[in-house]
Amino acid sequence: MTHVVLTHAVEDVERWLSFKGERAASIGAMGATNVVDHVAADGSKNVAVSMDVADLGPIQAGLASPPPELAEGMRRHGVIQPIIAHIEK
Repeated sequence: MTHVVLTHAVEDVERWLSFKGERAASIGAMGATNVVDHVAADGSKNVAVSMDVADLGPIQAGLASPPPELAEGMRRHGVIQPIIAHIEK
């Protein structure tokens, strides 16, 4: 398993957090486990999602060209691009 952390800004942190279960299910559908949300300690609108991934391909593909349902979810959650992937080495 590879540990991955995705970072990005959001329009509203509380709104983003309200979609925690939906986000975990969506990311889990791409093969991720142990999906955990993180918010910036400084109170900014920067967030992160950490996960364990056996195959990076689906995650990378989803970030490069999100299918319509993923793009719609990101819009509803208030995700602000870019999403930056950090991969454990």
